[in-house]
Amino acid sequence: MKRVMFVCKKNSARSQMAEGFAKTLGNGKIAVTSSGLEASQVRPEAIATMEAIGIDITDQYSKPLSDFKPEDFDAVISLCGCGASLPSEWVIREIFEDWQLDDPAEQPEIFPRVRDQVKERVVQLIQSLEQ
Repeated sequence: MKRVMFVCKKNSARSQMAEGFAKTLGNGKIAVTSSGLEASQVRPEAIATMEAIGIDITDQYSKPLSDFKPEDFDAVISLCGCGASLPSEWVIREIFEDWQLDDPAEQPEIFPRVRDQVKERVVQLIQSLEQ
């Protein structure tokens, strides 16, 4: 089973939604967590946007990347363009992708669009990891 880390600046929205999708859609196929360059809190808009499509992320919480070891993960996915800010040991994993999705925290009205983009990317990721 592949181990996936979703990482973002604050682990408050995009990476939390990705973790929620991956846990739901990749259940039994991948092991997943998320973290941030710095920890904060899961945005209520992220929780509500996911809840609107039947995925509950209320038990998820923001975690700092420093709590994890890169060698524990096969795939590292940056959702915010923060790949350039990651320590090199994180970007040399078997799989590294930088999705560079818009930050809905700055424009709350785009949460549904970003959520749908995250879902599409997570579905593609799961499919590629199964091959």
